[in-house]
Amino acid sequence: MAETTPNNKNEKVGSVVSSKMAKTIVVEVIRRVPHPLYKRIISKRRKFYAHDEQGEAKVGDVVRIIECRPLSKLKRWQLKEVLRKAVQVTTDLSAIGIQPTPEKRPSKKKR
Repeated sequence: MAETTPNNKNEKVGSVVSSKMAKTIVVEVIRRVPHPLYKRIISKRRKFYAHDEQGEAKVGDVVRIIECRPLSKLKRWQLKEVLRKAVQVTTDLSAIGIQPTPEKRPSKKKR
């Protein structure tokens, strides 16, 4: 019987800060570590580009990413799962009975 070894790939949990690219999300991972000299707890941030094939992650979601082979110049991670969805806020004013006002063009100044 052949034993399968578990994939010991690096995993990180962070929040999505951008999902504007096609099939790519930017995930910000925040670590809390003690300062090397002063021993005070500080937060360190790092952004990772991750591959999102289905485009299921949106800005504000908390996701888990997993290490993979290089997919492009910056992408070395792929989306494993969405842990928590963010609340999506819309600006639909007609739902509360307010009509949006048309934008006024600035008038040219006369000399």
